[in-house]
Amino acid sequence: MRGRSEGTDDRYERWAGMKATARRDGSTLKHTVQVREHRLAVDEPLDSGGEDQGPDPQELLAVSLASCTAITMEMYATRKGWDLGHVEVDVEYHPAERGCPTKFELVLRLPDDLPEEQAERLLVIAAKCPVHRALDGEVMFAERVERMRVLEAAASPLP
Repeated sequence: MRGRSEGTDDRYERWAGMKATARRDGSTLKHTVQVREHRLAVDEPLDSGGEDQGPDPQELLAVSLASCTAITMEMYATRKGWDLGHVEVDVEYHPAERGCPTKFELVLRLPDDLPEEQAERLLVIAAKCPVHRALDGEVMFAERVERMRVLEAAASPLP
């Protein structure tokens, strides 16, 4: 691991330096995104000038929140020895518009036989997923431009 110090939590280490690389595919809006050893297509819908070959970037934000919420609840339930069974999380994302903040609506679908106290606890835990906390907290950006030769970029594989 990169620069791991004595007593560092492995989960924190993994979250501390995540990286995604997006590379344009041809002359369209479609990009291939690489995260670790995984690749996925990201594109815009047809009505936005894309070819609809994958979710758009804002849809991926909703995907991240829904999946992180579900996994966080399931990990918590497993640690507690609770058998959750089937779990679903729906996220509806409304980007900020003039005078209105960004809005996320989450619906947690849990088994109807789950005890009420467990359902209430999972609602609290859902808000503690790392993506939820990132969206709810202060965000900072560091941006820079690096120049590259176009031929080199097109010929080299994604990291």
